[in-house]
Amino acid sequence: NKLAKLHTAGELLDNKYGEVGTDSRTAFHEKSIAWYYGEILRNRRKELKITQQELAEKVGTARSYIARVEKGEVDIQLSSFIRIARALGIEFTPTFI
Repeated sequence: NKLAKLHTAGELLDNKYGEVGTDSRTAFHEKSIAWYYGEILRNRRKELKITQQELAEKVGTARSYIARVEKGEVDIQLSSFIRIARALGIEFTPTFI
């Protein structure tokens, strides 16, 4: 039966990156989050039809930094993320409980 041979996403991740809570799985999770947020920023920049250099100038940073953020290669601080997002017209509304 072909269905019996299928694996869940969790099983595949466990096999490749280790179980939840392990250092390797935590590192994978952190990299995937960085990539995800980089994609959001890159897609928005492209929607606005501005270059990495133009965005870097708006934010006051180097183009190479913007490139690394978009690729998920840098552990971006929240303040830097917000500064880049605002330069791209992305606003955040705080929610308080």
